[in-house]
Amino acid sequence: MCPRGAAAGGQRGSATLEFAMVLPLLLIVTLALVQVGLIVRDRLVLADAARAGAREAAVTDDAGRIRDAVDRAAAALDTGRLDVEVDRAGGRGTPVTVSVGYADPASIPAVAWLFPGTIHLDAAATMRQEFGDG
Repeated sequence: MCPRGAAAGGQRGSATLEFAMVLPLLLIVTLALVQVGLIVRDRLVLADAARAGAREAAVTDDAGRIRDAVDRAAAALDTGRLDVEVDRAGGRGTPVTVSVGYADPASIPAVAWLFPGTIHLDAAATMRQEFGDG
């Protein structure tokens, strides 16, 4: 029979070993969840940028001003990776749609192997034009 102190020390060593084996898996899962959260954040920023672009497109047909509105709203993103498209249906009172695409790279290198190189995010917003012949 083992003395009481020897048995307790063996169990403590076993728990430490089990924790050391599980810790890397827990860290990877945690970092992967953080990466998913960053992708969701970027998608929300992109939706806001599309809305800002649609609002600007509703009051002007100047492509530069529309692009500037999208860039300002998407300041948290790399604006060089943004693709902006404007689709107009006619004059005053008709819809104008601004579609914004973004190639979102993985931000956390430790879990980049779990995700594709870039994730393509899309957002679109439609508003009624307030200018032009109608």
